[in-house]
Amino acid sequence: MIFKRRTHDSRVFPLLDDNAIGSVLHTDDDGTIDDTLSGRSSADLSTGSFVGNMTTRRAGILGVGLLACAFGIFLFRIGFWQIAHGTEYRQIADNNRIRTKVVLPNRGVITDRNGVLLAWNEPRFHLLAVRSAIAAELPTRTERFAELAQILEIADGDFETAYQESAEVDQTILLYDNVPYDAALRFLTHAEDYPDVTVELAAQRSYVTSDIPTLSHVLGYTGAIALEAYETLRSSGYRRFDTIGAQGIEKQYEQDLRGTPGVERTEVNANGKDIRSLEKNDAVDGKDIRLSIDARLTAAIEYIVQNHLKDAEVKRAAVVVSNPQNGEILSLVSYPSYDANIFTGGVSQENYQALLDDPNAPLFPRATQGEYPSGSTIKPMYASAALIEHIITPSTSFLSTGGIWLGNRLFPDWRSAGHGQTNVTKAIADSVNTFFYMIGGGNESFEGLGLERLMQYAGMYGFGSPTGIDIPVEADGFLPSKAWKEQAKGEPWYLGDTYNVSIGQGDFLVTPLQMNRATAVFASGGNLLTPHLVKDTPIESIKIVPDDVLEVVRDGMRQTITNGSATLLQTLSVTSAGKTGTAQWATGRAPHTWFTGFAPFEDAQICVTVIVEEGANSYFTTPIARDIFDWYFTNRTR
Repeated sequence: MIFKRRTHDSRVFPLLDDNAIGSVLHTDDDGTIDDTLSGRSSADLSTGSFVGNMTTRRAGILGVGLLACAFGIFLFRIGFWQIAHGTEYRQIADNNRIRTKVVLPNRGVITDRNGVLLAWNEPRFHLLAVRSAIAAELPTRTERFAELAQILEIADGDFETAYQESAEVDQTILLYDNVPYDAALRFLTHAEDYPDVTVELAAQRSYVTSDIPTLSHVLGYTGAIALEAYETLRSSGYRRFDTIGAQGIEKQYEQDLRGTPGVERTEVNANGKDIRSLEKNDAVDGKDIRLSIDARLTAAIEYIVQNHLKDAEVKRAAVVVSNPQNGEILSLVSYPSYDANIFTGGVSQENYQALLDDPNAPLFPRATQGEYPSGSTIKPMYASAALIEHIITPSTSFLSTGGIWLGNRLFPDWRSAGHGQTNVTKAIADSVNTFFYMIGGGNESFEGLGLERLMQYAGMYGFGSPTGIDIPVEADGFLPSKAWKEQAKGEPWYLGDTYNVSIGQGDFLVTPLQMNRATAVFASGGNLLTPHLVKDTPIESIKIVPDDVLEVVRDGMRQTITNGSATLLQTLSVTSAGKTGTAQWATGRAPHTWFTGFAPFEDAQICVTVIVEEGANSYFTTPIARDIFDWYFTNRTR
């Protein structure tokens, strides 16, 4: 080993003279320098001078073990981070690097049968934030939110609440809805200054219901997604702040109207600026829906009902108008109503409470969910049942002297002196109770249908079950039974109960839509059709009344107009047929009144059903029906 000679320095070698230094520097033994500097004797040279000899064997093993443990812990932590939390950390990194933007589809519009717009889209800007780009530290985030509020010219955007309430898995947060145009323009044109937020062009639903409020019950509206529903809807691509069909057609046909959202994924730099597009799937717009509803007819019905009830104490009614040949619903009116537009931007608590507190219940869809005793409007259906079961023939008659006695209780006719000898057509036309007491319950000398068969035929006409109309919710009415009364009221079923049901009183309940559907059987050649609101829906029907029976019942309904309880309709320009009814429902309250019928008699184009709650003291239903028929045949289009 060769070393370069160094100049003697007593500071480095204080214990050696010059000769010793020279001797050391010229040695050929590689270990001599170390041994000399260490001061060890030549006796130590036999063992050699190595670092390992400076510690004990036990201490060396311990040191190696500690190093191995430290290295093992290090490897374990790396593995734990990469395996147990690797997906989470990778997601965080990707969220910082990759931005996913939802491309909203255009929601389908809704029109009436003639192309009149009923529901459409108005532009609306959303201010969105990317969770991973928003400052995690509260002071910095608060300052940013204050800056955004100033741009929006609002005192407090409550952005922190939106940030906290959004689910952590939701990377996109709705900070502010309905951003003013000027503010939206600033965010869009200075995007580099706001890498943590973005403006989304969304849409707000608008409805014709500001002019025709009763269409609100048909159309429904779009509203916020309930928190409990979001867990399910998230997998279908809904965001927490998206809107969804809440009632009516909007809810029933949500998937068709909504369309399919698109997705655009871009890579961004540290400043949040787009670098390149990674993926883009275009949105698929929702389908437009054309309803069978006639908007002009519905507006006319609203006016007619309002005009008849304006000076009356009663303010609640329902009207159903259908095409009895194919089941199309032309108008579905629940009066009074509300404007669906107040819900699209989020209804205020004050306005919502006012609707709830209104004694006339404008939010209630009476036409489809109101359940009422049918009154005498059920009589054509029971007459057909008696004819089909051969309980009676077209010539069978009973003497009406003012009612029928059951023990010491009188079940009366509406005419105290009675109606005289009555066959089935007269019984329908003049609404003779005695005739239906007999065919329903009978007496000691005549066997009637009995409760079971009455309810069997009521069910055949669709009572007691939903009609199947294409809206989310409808009532099914109620068909009483002996077992039900024993369980619900703790008493047996009496013959008097059957008498009440035979004339549409008591516990038997129907909806206006059900009654319209059942009435249309006599206008459509004996067919029971499934009603629908979407135009060109395939016809679903079943023949339930034979032609010979149909002819007899139709004759009775025609005589209702010519010389019965609805002669007011003789003034129409077309022939018509129908049935009136009065439904008792509460002691001390006025009965409900009904009319249901169709026109023209020979080849029916429309079937009209009207009910006015507690309207018996003024008999509004027949005049309302007359005006509806008159408007339709004067102004009908197609």
